[in-house]
Amino acid sequence: MTDSSIRIVSLIPSGTEILAILGLTNAIVGRSHECDYPPEVQHLPVCTKARVDSNASSSNIHDDISNLLQSALSIYEIRIDVLEQLKPTHIITQDQCDVCAVSFSEVEKAVASLIDSSPQIISLQPNILTDVWTDIEQVGKAFGVDSVKVIENLEARVKICQQKIQGLSLAELPKVVCIEWTDPLMTAANWIPELVNLAGGQTLFSVAGKPSPQLQWETLIASNPDIIVFMPCGFDLHRTRQEAKVLTQRPEWQKLHATQAGRVFVTDGNAYFNRPGPRLVDSLEILAEILHPEIFDYGYKGVGWEPF
Repeated sequence: MTDSSIRIVSLIPSGTEILAILGLTNAIVGRSHECDYPPEVQHLPVCTKARVDSNASSSNIHDDISNLLQSALSIYEIRIDVLEQLKPTHIITQDQCDVCAVSFSEVEKAVASLIDSSPQIISLQPNILTDVWTDIEQVGKAFGVDSVKVIENLEARVKICQQKIQGLSLAELPKVVCIEWTDPLMTAANWIPELVNLAGGQTLFSVAGKPSPQLQWETLIASNPDIIVFMPCGFDLHRTRQEAKVLTQRPEWQKLHATQAGRVFVTDGNAYFNRPGPRLVDSLEILAEILHPEIFDYGYKGVGWEPF
């Protein structure tokens, strides 16, 4: 298959970003409604739509998602008519989280219904950082692109963070809670605990490679973390700040060590932390700036994160 004949539809933002870092942006002919990076993909036809109103409250979004999943319905709908017109040779999707993007089974059903094409499905399943490297390698192999340099560069940036925090004592590693959802309260897991540890912190509650757990409000208060980082799934800096206010207005919040020390932060989770692609390394660097401003200054403040 020659390069000019490759026609890729990416149904997951991290997949789109992996294609871009491998130099395959021009081969992308369609995207999901959430694929917005790099900016040049934003003009491409949109092949999915959400069945959930993302402007609703966190509680309502959670309830709507739960109801759909219990009814065995996907949270996202594939626009078969657009796929039919695009005639993709490949579709990038994921098999990691039914809440994050179109499920693998939905893509299989959609492909089976296509008349004019039978695209190859490439499914990503990242749970920790090394899985992302594996996904980049997998996508590279599928399209005959050498991914070695790309992965080496990302790994080198991770190693720089590791080297800079090597001299810190255990007492200098702050206890960190990363909040992925506010109502119900959930802490970020999968690759996030790993990123926190690499950035010189100690993760509370979440386990690397596992799904995000719900957290009781009383448990959060009792743990009294050194740092709290808000990174709600799918929300930008502005929306995250709004969501954080729901918790920060509770009276117990003012007694927390993180609050009193001015170490509560909001991030653009949608652009960084929620996407298991190349920008997870940016996410690591953002956490490094937040946790150890005396060591790190990458310039993400105001773009990727802000003090609350």
